Amino acid sequence: QVQLEESGGGLAQAGGSLRLSCAASGRALRTYAIGWFRQAPGKERDFVGGISRNGGRTYYPDYADSVKGRFTISRDNPENTVHLQMNSLKPEDTAVYYCGARRLYYSRSDKDYDYWGQGTQVTVSL
Repeated sequence: QVQLEESGGGLAQAGGSLRLSCAASGRALRTYAIGWFRQAPGKERDFVGGISRNGGRTYYPDYADSVKGRFTISRDNPENTVHLQMNSLKPEDTAVYYCGARRLYYSRSDKDYDYWGQGTQVTVSL
């Protein structure tokens, strides 16, 4: 079993950047696929990006169209952490951001994830 904790959220101006972290304890995060999701008030939790587990081949992250070219997912295996670098932020990026973990391959559906962090708030102002 793995425990996840997000951090790095906060207030940013439009056009600015934030880096979110998803830190794991209990198990090595490299053995899990990670998905980043976000949930704005009154809306469902939406896929932001995902990356499959480290294995014998290289898996490249996948991103929702709304964040492609602006957000980047990276793994920091020594720190047992996955980062979500968010650049060129827009007010519509305002949401609570969650990381989820599941075995093998990431999924764009939040229903497929077995473990979740508590979320971190991101607020982008004009």
